[in-house]
Amino acid sequence: MSELYYRQPAIEWEEALPLGNGRMGAMVYGMVSDEHIQLNEESIWYGGKMDRDNPDTKAHLKEIRSLLLNGEISKAERLMRLTMSGCPESAHPYQTLGDLYLNFDVEGEPEEYVRRLNLNSATAYVSYSASGVRYKRTIYASHPADCIVMCIEADRPGCISLEARFSRPQRAYNGVKKFGTDGIEMHGDLGKHGYDFALVLRAKTQGGTLRQLGEYLVVENADKVWLYIDSDCTFHYRDELQKRLNTASEERDTHEVGAVWESRIALELIEEKITERLSRIYSADHETSYREHLEDYKALFDRMDFELGVEKGHTTDELLSDSASGKTSNELCKLYFDFGRYLLISCSRAGGLPATLQGLWNKDMLPPWDCKYTININTEMNYWPAENCNLSECHEPLFDLLRRMLPNGQKTAQTMYGCRGFVAHHNTNIEGETSVQDLWIPGSYWVMGAAWLCTHQWTHYLYTQDKQFLRDNFNIMREAALFFLDFMIEVDGKLMTCPSVSPENSYILPNGQRGANGVGVTMDNQIIRDLFDQCIKAARILDVDDELNERIKAAKERLLPTMIGPDGRILEWRENYEEFEPGHRHISHLYGLHPSSQITMDGTPELAEAAKKTLEGRLSHGGGHTGWSRAWIINHYAKLWDGEAAYDNLCKLFAGSTYPNLFDKHPPFQIDGNFGATAAIVEMLVQSNEERIVLLPALPKAWKNGHMKGIRVVGNASVDIEWKDSELVSAKLSAFSDIDTTVKIIAGIHKGEKNVHCCAGDTIELI
Repeated sequence: MSELYYRQPAIEWEEALPLGNGRMGAMVYGMVSDEHIQLNEESIWYGGKMDRDNPDTKAHLKEIRSLLLNGEISKAERLMRLTMSGCPESAHPYQTLGDLYLNFDVEGEPEEYVRRLNLNSATAYVSYSASGVRYKRTIYASHPADCIVMCIEADRPGCISLEARFSRPQRAYNGVKKFGTDGIEMHGDLGKHGYDFALVLRAKTQGGTLRQLGEYLVVENADKVWLYIDSDCTFHYRDELQKRLNTASEERDTHEVGAVWESRIALELIEEKITERLSRIYSADHETSYREHLEDYKALFDRMDFELGVEKGHTTDELLSDSASGKTSNELCKLYFDFGRYLLISCSRAGGLPATLQGLWNKDMLPPWDCKYTININTEMNYWPAENCNLSECHEPLFDLLRRMLPNGQKTAQTMYGCRGFVAHHNTNIEGETSVQDLWIPGSYWVMGAAWLCTHQWTHYLYTQDKQFLRDNFNIMREAALFFLDFMIEVDGKLMTCPSVSPENSYILPNGQRGANGVGVTMDNQIIRDLFDQCIKAARILDVDDELNERIKAAKERLLPTMIGPDGRILEWRENYEEFEPGHRHISHLYGLHPSSQITMDGTPELAEAAKKTLEGRLSHGGGHTGWSRAWIINHYAKLWDGEAAYDNLCKLFAGSTYPNLFDKHPPFQIDGNFGATAAIVEMLVQSNEERIVLLPALPKAWKNGHMKGIRVVGNASVDIEWKDSELVSAKLSAFSDIDTTVKIIAGIHKGEKNVHCCAGDTIELI
C-alpha cells in the first residue's frame, strides 16, 4: 500500500491532500471542527477568448532581423516589445472554483487523529476520536460518477451534526440558492465574455434531519451522512447552449436584459447536467458507486508496480524531515513515484482539458503566471511520464488542446509573420490562444511552442504504434513544420530562426550590454530538427511523398548543428556569449539530451560529455533551485547514465523543493516538478528510443534491491525488471506490436547487448 500519512490536519494549502477525477479537483484539509475543502473545475478560466495578435509585427519583422544580425540587440528588443507583444499583453487566468466549509458539532479535544491519502485507491481519509466517539470521513473524486463524494461516519448513532456552505474569493459569484430539497448551489459567471458556472452540494442522511437554511445545508443528529459535490461550466456545452439561445430567443421576455437572459438560459443548462449526474449517484448504492470508482482508477494505476524493498509506516512529514537532514529513504522514493502517477490520472483524463501549471489544483483568483499552459518546458514536462509510466490515455487532453490551437496558430502565423503554417509562443490557455504572452524580453518572443508540443504526437505514436492516431494528427505536425520553412532565414548557408531566444536566459555582449534575443539559438535548432525528422518519418509510414515532404528533407540538412564551445560545454546561443545567469533554471540547450535523443551516451559520446560539463557548470552556479528545474536535471543525468548524480539531485528535490503534501515547490507550487521527477525515476531504470532499450542505465547504489513492472517502451511493448544486490536478475519484454530492437544492459554482471525480435503477443526473457 502506498499512501500519504499525517497525524495532524493541514493548516496551509500546500499541506492539504489533492483529489481529482480529471475534471474536478479538491484539496482536503482534514480539519476537525471547521473542515475546509478547496475546489476546482477544469474550465473555470476567466474572460473568454480574445484576439491578441499584434498587427504591427509583420511590417517591422525585417527591421528587427536586421538589427539582431548587426548586433544592435537593445534596439531590436525595444522594437520587438512594441510591435510583437500581444494586444492586450496577457490572456486570462485559470481560477479557483470556490470553497466548501463544513462546521461540525464535535465535543471535546480530538485524539488519535489520522489523515491519509491512499494512492492505491485514490481515496482520502480523516479519522479521530472525541468524547468517546470515533469519527471517520472518506472522500474520493469519482471519474465514472463525475463528482466528488464524502461519507461521514461515527461509531455511535446520532452523533453527526454539521453546517455546510459555499464561498468564493472576493464574492466572485452571482448568488447562492437552494438546490432541490436537499442541496445548495452557488452560481456565477466568469466575466462579461466568459462562461457561466454552478457548484452544487447535495446531502443524504441515515437518521437525523436535513434542512436548507439561508445559504446553509444543515444536518442534525445523523448516524451517517453522504455529501455529493458537483459543478459544471458552459465551456463544455458551447454548441448546445447556442442552440438553446437560438430557440429561446423567440420566447424571450423583452423586459429581460440580454446578458441576464443569456445567463439564465446558461444556468438552466448546466443545472440540468448537474441534476442528471447527481440523481444517478444519489439513488445508487454507495458500495457500488465506490467500487466503480476503484475499478476505473485502478485500471490505470495498477499498470505499474515499483518496489525498493522498503519498510512502510512512517508519516510523510517524517520522510521529508529525514530527507532534509540528508537521509532520504527508499520509502520516500517509491511514494513520490506513485504520487506522480496518481496526480496525472487525477488531473488529465481523456475527453478533458490538460494539466495546467498546477495540474488541476489552484486556490487563487489570480494565480502565479495565471496557472496557464506554459509551453516552453512546463506543459511538456507535465506529460513526460504519460508514455513511459503506462498512462498513454492521460496524454490525450494535450492532443485535444493542440487541435484547438491549430486554427489560432495559423492565424497568428499569417497575421504576425506573413507565414503559412502553425505557430504558438510560450503560453496558451483553455481557448488555445497562440499570441505572444507578457512583455518579457527573455521569454515572450519565442516561436517554438507549437513545434515542441507536436513532438508529443510523435512520441505517442512511437509508444503506441497507433497508425490511425498518426494519420489523424499528421497535418498538425506538418503545419508546424511549414511555418518554419517560411519563417527561417539563411545565415552563412544555414537556416535559422530569427528572432530567437533561449528561454528564459540572457547573455552579456562583449560591450557589457545584456541581451536575450538573437539568431539560431541552440534549442530552436534541436526542436526543429526533431520536428522535421518526425514529419519525414511519419510521411514514410503513411506513404506520403509530396513537395512539402521534400522541402522538409532539404531544410533539415541545412539546420545549424548542436555546437560545443571552447570551454567544452554545449553552446546555448549561436555565439559564445557569456551567460547573464550561469545557474539559470532553464537548461534549454540540453533539450537534445532530454527529452530528445539527439545526444546519447552510446550514439554521440562527445556531445554527451559536453552536456555533462554543461550541467556541472549550471549546478556550480546554483542551478536546480526550482523544483521543475531540478526534475529536468535528474532526467539529464539519467540520460548520461550517471545514477549517483541522478539520485543526488532526486534527494535535493525532496529536501529543498517539495511541500509537505509532496507537491513540487518552484516556489510557489508547480506540478511539472512532480511529473518530471516521476518520469526520471523510470529513466534511471529503463530507457528506450527508436534504436534500443537500455536496462538499468542509472541505477544508484541506494536502490540495492527492487523491481519495476509495467514500464512502457518505444515500439508498443512493456518491460518488467528485477534486481538484487545491484545486479539485474530478471528482465521480461511483452510486445503488443511486432518489434525489432537492441537491448543494452548497463548495470550488473549481465552487461552487454542483444538483438531482439518479438511478434505482437510475445513475451520473452531478456537475460
